[in-house]
Amino acid sequence: MPQNIYDNDSFFAGYATLARSQKGLDAAGEWPALRALLPPMQNLRVVDLGCGYGWFCRWAREQGAASILGLDLSEKMLARAAETTTDPAITYQRADFSALTLPAESFDLAYSSLALHYLESLAPLFTAIHAALTPAGRFVFSIEHPLYMAPSNPAFLTLEDGSRIWPLDNYLAEGRRETTWFAPGVVKYHRTIATTLTNALAAGFRLTAIQEWGPTDEQIAQHPSWADERIRPPFLLVALEK
Repeated sequence: MPQNIYDNDSFFAGYATLARSQKGLDAAGEWPALRALLPPMQNLRVVDLGCGYGWFCRWAREQGAASILGLDLSEKMLARAAETTTDPAITYQRADFSALTLPAESFDLAYSSLALHYLESLAPLFTAIHAALTPAGRFVFSIEHPLYMAPSNPAFLTLEDGSRIWPLDNYLAEGRRETTWFAPGVVKYHRTIATTLTNALAAGFRLTAIQEWGPTDEQIAQHPSWADERIRPPFLLVALEK
């Protein structure tokens, strides 16, 4: 089972301070690009892997989805989602994505935002999701970009002239990474873009879109501190079709 860091009290309290935790999807810089990869939601049966506070589940329902199943490993996240959701078409359940089982051909869309990098292996999950999707079903997900995850000591380096660089190392050394983020000992798993896509293709998916996300000029004008995200992409966005 993956590490359940979101049920750590210190981590959960820190995560709650993020803009995306307080304001939802519109506070996530990558959301417009991720949203553009989604199909029309009308009448879709949706599963959200790593639903967190349930922001996407509620948005999908507002866009006309017929039903949404929100899955998460964290009991604290699921409790927060349940507190803010009253729609009976949205269901939340606890799930371990490393051993996920879902009914065959029961969903039209699978979605996941910034959750899959906590899994040691993606192959079993891709296989499970592929089986759970209807013919021509979609799987749209985001993960931390491998360039962001690869360094053993990820932090910007400031040069004498004041410019900042990202210390890329260990990119081909896939596997466990342990960092401090709101709490010490946060475990994630780095894998190359090639490994991620090869696992998806081996499960039977067809790649329809891939984006190495960085902020637009308009976003940087509104949030000048986001300019650092142009040095290396923080997120990888992927769209697959069965």
